[in-house]
Amino acid sequence: MTPLVSIIMGSTSDLPVMEKAAQFLNDLRIPFEINALSAHRTPEAVEAFSKNAKEKGIKVIIAAAGMAAHLPGVIAASTTLPVIGVPIKSTLEGMDALLAIVQMPPGIPVATVGINGSLNAAILAVQMLALGDENIAERLSVYKDGLKRKIVKANEDLKEIKFEFKCN
Repeated sequence: MTPLVSIIMGSTSDLPVMEKAAQFLNDLRIPFEINALSAHRTPEAVEAFSKNAKEKGIKVIIAAAGMAAHLPGVIAASTTLPVIGVPIKSTLEGMDALLAIVQMPPGIPVATVGINGSLNAAILAVQMLALGDENIAERLSVYKDGLKRKIVKANEDLKEIKFEFKCN
């Protein structure tokens, strides 16, 4: 099956963070691929990937990187596909990566989620795909309804907790 989403990591050390995105896409039956490419170590491969992703059938790219975090921006510079950046916590608690990804120049946008926020990146990618696919939209709706049910249940459970009020 042709992947609709491409998850790209700066290195395989990012995999523990990015597994959440992969698992979510897998759970919603969204075809995806996952690869490691480095803006600094394999710049030619990053450029080739970026320029060919659309022709491969990719609709959304999730790009994760830490430290200088140039990968999402470099990818965005060479494609018209939406790119979602995931800053990876490494040095400076991930703030360096967050700022590097979110501060793109005009004309080269990268949608950016929170530090280590790969699950939100995957959800955002699915929301983008759902705009043009009712089946995906329905699966996303079921997921979001489940989130709502969790909160409703949590509130019901909280009502069962009784505290004895004591005045000194």
